[in-house]
Amino acid sequence: MMAIPAGDVLGAVITTVITIAVAATIILRGPLGKGLARAMELGAGAGLPPEQNERIAQLEHRVADLEWVQGRLGELEERLDFAERLLTRGETAARPPGIRGGE
Repeated sequence: MMAIPAGDVLGAVITTVITIAVAATIILRGPLGKGLARAMELGAGAGLPPEQNERIAQLEHRVADLEWVQGRLGELEERLDFAERLLTRGETAARPPGIRGGE
């Protein structure tokens, strides 16, 4: 049995790894890869009983509603801050000089 020099083995391993990576990339970017991606997307909800699919749809709708309410709440907080700033500014402008709040 003859030993293979280390440099030759390393070159063969690198060539093999690169060849496998290129082949996998070509295969997965083609129709096979697209089919696998579709199957994985559908696989998340596939096989569930109809009641669970309906429940998931209800929960997704509820989450969408809560996100809308959260955005609306943020807008209302901004309006409240603005109104408070206006009231504070108007309060200090309406007082005569030399008089402070609380005295």
